[in-house]
Amino acid sequence: MPRFLRRAAVLGATAHVAAKRGERRAAEEAPVQEAPPPPVPAAAPAPPEDRYGDLVKLKELLDSGVLTQAEFDAEKQRVLAS
Repeated sequence: MPRFLRRAAVLGATAHVAAKRGERRAAEEAPVQEAPPPPVPAAAPAPPEDRYGDLVKLKELLDSGVLTQAEFDAEKQRVLAS
């Protein structure tokens, strides 16, 4: 067998082995698709502690003159209804 044919055969075999190793590495390094995040549950009603804090803030706004009595009453009903 002439020398250039042996060289071609060795290069071909080397290229084949390298390609197979590259495929294997690519498969091992492929990113794993994660499951989609679970859906976010709907907001639960505010616990009584939060409602109490909201009412205190509203009272402070009423006392400082930022809210009128009618606005305070409307907001208080909204907080208590939630």
